[in-house]
Amino acid sequence: DAEVSTRKKTFTEVQTERLEQADRTVLIKCPPKISEKKLLQYLSSHGKIDSHFFFENRGIHALIEFSEKGSVASLQDVIGIPRAAEQHVVPYKSRLFTFTLKNPVSQAAEERPVHLSPQSHIPVNELVPMLCQADSISSQMYTLLNEYQLTEENIKLRFLACSLVQDFARAYFPDCTVKPFGSSVNTFGKLGCDVDMFLDFRDTQKRAAKMKKGPFEMEYQMKRLPSERLATQKILSVIGDCLDNFGPGYTSVQKILNARCPLVKFSHQPTGFQCDLSVSNSIAIKCSELLYIYGCLDPRVRALVFTLRCWARVHGLTNSVPGTWITNFSLTMMIMFFLQKRSPPIIPTLDQLKELADEKDKHIIGGYDCSFVSDLSKIKPTKNTETLDELLCDFFEYFGNFDFRKNSLNLRKGKEVNKPESSPLYIWNPFEQDLNISKNVNQPQLEKFVAVARESAWILQKEDKTQQMINKEPWGLAAILTPFGKSNQNKIKSRTKGIGSETIKSLLDSLKLNNANNLQKAVGK
Repeated sequence: DAEVSTRKKTFTEVQTERLEQADRTVLIKCPPKISEKKLLQYLSSHGKIDSHFFFENRGIHALIEFSEKGSVASLQDVIGIPRAAEQHVVPYKSRLFTFTLKNPVSQAAEERPVHLSPQSHIPVNELVPMLCQADSISSQMYTLLNEYQLTEENIKLRFLACSLVQDFARAYFPDCTVKPFGSSVNTFGKLGCDVDMFLDFRDTQKRAAKMKKGPFEMEYQMKRLPSERLATQKILSVIGDCLDNFGPGYTSVQKILNARCPLVKFSHQPTGFQCDLSVSNSIAIKCSELLYIYGCLDPRVRALVFTLRCWARVHGLTNSVPGTWITNFSLTMMIMFFLQKRSPPIIPTLDQLKELADEKDKHIIGGYDCSFVSDLSKIKPTKNTETLDELLCDFFEYFGNFDFRKNSLNLRKGKEVNKPESSPLYIWNPFEQDLNISKNVNQPQLEKFVAVARESAWILQKEDKTQQMINKEPWGLAAILTPFGKSNQNKIKSRTKGIGSETIKSLLDSLKLNNANNLQKAVGK
């Protein structure tokens, strides 16, 4: 029930609630043998605790969420400055504390180990045996989802990481907020993914708009710069320096200010996250909200996305570093498009969501219409009853035979449309309609995707589940989460070569396909 009630809140409501929780939260590095009861007892003397958990990251840490923000200040009042004989400390008082036992021997002797909340997912080779215990591909997919999705505890930790950066930013810009976007908030993040965060100055601008009463035009004197980009670069440069020079636990700080979207990259050791900080990217936030809505509408959406992302990573179709391969975002948009194309559709098109939007949902950003409904209850549930087994197999068949040479994917309309230019893979940016979100993908990578999709479809269709279970062989999802090259090196070679006549022949042999024209049509030339 708690899951459903959080699902029905709008994206903005969830964000606001979590940011407010993070403002009342502290992070404590604990001694190895800590009494949970004594720790909570002591902390409760500063105020009521709403939630807490422990996790392991270079030692045991406790995240403590108080009911009132004043409790944080009360605790900070009694925390001491570290004694450093040989080094000088930077006297910045954050919400990160270290607790040690005054009398470790007697206090630690009787303590039971605390329960540690996992902050990373199990590797695929440990997941596969678990999947083999399931009774259907659908239940395999939900098992994968449960193992890989962000936990409540991990989400709290992500918002705290943003809140701690916000403490620095507010020293200069008291009204700004630092908010997560992307996979941390769009319901598709997996344990271990980076935290994308942005500095938001919109609240400052909103407040300025209210102060119009009285006989005077009143405004702050502020520094003027020739461009918004230059202002962004200067702001990020200073905050990057602050984190690097004064922030406890901030390491590997890199200022990448000349990128198309300037950002600061850093590691935050206390939470264990790799983070990217940028300045208000309103369209990226709308993309996060759109995916949040799709993820909330039907449980099959998230199960399919997590499964296919894991499948793509296993087969080297996606990668954590930038390159010519399909990104997780592009793959997710391909899945959304596929779900829009079902009969009946499982999720609505962006144009349909726009039709449901009311006045408060209307947003024009940089000349682009980013309006769509935010209230989930206004969207009618789908009448589609297909199982995840069917959807997974049909996804592979659909894109294994898609005419990439001629067609592009348009999520606004939920239709295949003629490609406006010759990129191998063309997926329209849902908001900036003149951009292709998959422009980085080259021909060999697309060919590899098609080949692996076809082979996956073949494996799922031909397999005899009962016989494979008797033989203790991986079946269903487990069978396609094993790199195919291990069983037959020739197959993997044929999939990754350019599509020439010999390659097509070997591909057809390995995929048991009998129509060479289909494959050529599917990947184009």
